[in-house]
Amino acid sequence: MRIAILTDTFVPKVDGIVTTLCQTIRQLRALGHEVIIFAPEGGVREFDGFRIVGMKSWKFALYPDLRLAFPRASMRQVLIDFKPDVIHVAEPALLGIAGLYYAGGKNGGALRLPLVTSYHTDLPKYLHYYGLQFLEPWVWQILRIRHNRATVNLATSHTMVQQLTEHGIERVAFWPGGVDTDLFQPSRRSAAMRDRLSQGHPDSPLLLYIGRLSAEKDLESLRPMLDAFPSARLALVGDGPHRLELEEYFAGMNVYMAGFLHGEELASAYASADVFIMPSRTETLGLVVLEAMASGLPVVAARAGGIPEMIEDGISGILYDQEQEAIEAIRDFLHSPERCRTVGAAAIVRSSQLSWKAATLQLVAQYELACATQHIGHSSDQTSADAGLRYRLKRLWYRAILAILRKLLP
Repeated sequence: MRIAILTDTFVPKVDGIVTTLCQTIRQLRALGHEVIIFAPEGGVREFDGFRIVGMKSWKFALYPDLRLAFPRASMRQVLIDFKPDVIHVAEPALLGIAGLYYAGGKNGGALRLPLVTSYHTDLPKYLHYYGLQFLEPWVWQILRIRHNRATVNLATSHTMVQQLTEHGIERVAFWPGGVDTDLFQPSRRSAAMRDRLSQGHPDSPLLLYIGRLSAEKDLESLRPMLDAFPSARLALVGDGPHRLELEEYFAGMNVYMAGFLHGEELASAYASADVFIMPSRTETLGLVVLEAMASGLPVVAARAGGIPEMIEDGISGILYDQEQEAIEAIRDFLHSPERCRTVGAAAIVRSSQLSWKAATLQLVAQYELACATQHIGHSSDQTSADAGLRYRLKRLWYRAILAILRKLLP
């Protein structure tokens, strides 16, 4: 199968979406499929032997880590030359507009191709962390318009499948995440890494967070947990637009901003800590939780988003609703090495069941389904509304949008 992936987030950026796409592309290659990637330019022209078509991009003022790239008419010829069987749009934002134009809809779009979209970011919930919650109804409307053009919509947790369905998005299916258990494992524990993350206090309890440093991760909520254990150290591994605010917020405390770590260093960081903390309530999946579990690290995580689907509460990790519950869970782990070992062992077993190969095989099945059901018919209740003024105005509006797109993307 030949797959064109359009994404507004890809290497060299580091986040959960990029990890998912990179691991998926590696697996697609191993399974014998061909891939081409359209992404904002980042100085990288290929990934795992597949071409990256870098699109001219600009930093997004409200979120500097994000680069915005607009579709270009040149994309059409590249797609025609590649001859994809399916277009996969990861998070249909700006570049995704091209995917929505060239594929999907009733007749497969301008290139008569099936369209698969995947939902990785709980954008409506993000709005609440930036004082923009009043935009949520409008954002859901935009998401419905975009995703309902797709032949298949994918979400990375059953919770997100339900949420999208409840908000009127159709044809939603589950696409699980995975974890690289060859890389992330307890054997990566390192005295040197522990000394580094604890800033020279390896005998102190070491709490760990790995991920983006941004407002929606709710990292400020870690302060009461750190206050409850004065001798403990907290390492924040990652970077992001909220770093300066966090440095000021945690000033004078036993907090180390480690920046990004990659590969074996990252695996060593997981395996060298005592407890992994995930306070975010906006995770559609939370790959770092799986990586921590594969490393045998006890996880204390907020009961929200897709995270509860990975953790069996009290057995392979601890879920909390209130900060005090998290504090009690951390205390249990720090005071009982045996408890840490028991929960860590259960976490390893659970994470071993979620491989990237298995996840990619499910994705390929969804690609095949999309190819088999390319043409999407109208529902019977829509036919009865055809004569209505509201329907006619909406149809006129869609035609106007398509006319503009045809000028930009002939």
